[in-house]
Amino acid sequence: MPLLHHVVLRLEEVCSEVIVVLAPDAAEPSMPPGMSVVFARDPTEGRGPLAGLHAGLSIARADRALVAAGDMPDLQTRVLLELLHVADDAPVEAVALQDGDRYRPLPCVVQVRRAIEAAHALLHEERRALHDLLDALRLAIVDEPTWLALDPGRRTLFDVDTPSDLEG
Repeated sequence: MPLLHHVVLRLEEVCSEVIVVLAPDAAEPSMPPGMSVVFARDPTEGRGPLAGLHAGLSIARADRALVAAGDMPDLQTRVLLELLHVADDAPVEAVALQDGDRYRPLPCVVQVRRAIEAAHALLHEERRALHDLLDALRLAIVDEPTWLALDPGRRTLFDVDTPSDLEG
């Protein structure tokens, strides 16, 4: 099963809508029957992850969005639910996971309208990183003891950068 399918399956478990952002000229990937995915297009090649996120959020219908990368095949449903729970219960615009003395930008939850506004401003400043966006929002951090109790193997943060990442 392609990596993207794993991510979409996990997101479908906790979200009413799954949006996959594609490069401007990329072909739409095939999805198994029953997977409900909306495709968005990054308007310009090479503007970084913030531009892709902006494109996806621009067509989102929900007030909050759970954001993950297409190369994160081991997202843990319980951790995703915790991110959403904190987003619902705290007066914040974004939620991320603590990782040591910092936070990880993915997966995260963002308030759609506010994240679109902030991303738009950052893109005009030629900023491209998701950290820039989360730093511009009122951010809550789910501490490591909390999310590691739900995912002791830290699989939620696993991403595939090279084929060797899949070995073992």
